[in-house]
Amino acid sequence: MELKTKRLAGLLFIILPTVAFGGVSLLSMLIDPDSGYMQNKLRQDLWRAGHAHAGVLLILSLLILRYVDQANLSGSLKGFIRIGVPIAAIMLPLAFFLSVLDKDATEPNAMIYLAYAGFVMLIITLILLGYGLMKKNV
Repeated sequence: MELKTKRLAGLLFIILPTVAFGGVSLLSMLIDPDSGYMQNKLRQDLWRAGHAHAGVLLILSLLILRYVDQANLSGSLKGFIRIGVPIAAIMLPLAFFLSVLDKDATEPNAMIYLAYAGFVMLIITLILLGYGLMKKNV
């Protein structure tokens, strides 16, 4: 494993507990009747989605690091792949959380469009990695 890959993996392991902190935050909103969380189904759904996406995408970020150095791609593409899923792991949850910050929100605000950008980043990253792993060495 290349040093830059190993360092990013270390950083991701350090960041991963923030997802647990997010779970504790959700729990505190469930308990606090003044949070408005339980009265807003849309907010519940989007914040749960944000929390779930953050955890899954950070784990996926760690998983792809096991493969990126083996891909038959240029150094710059490998660099893009290393950060692609972590960027998606930031963009998607942010879209879900920030689009319904107001406890009385009845629809997501424009921040929800970050989810589409995060999705595109995720798909491009995964397709490039898959291609690089299947590409023959010359």
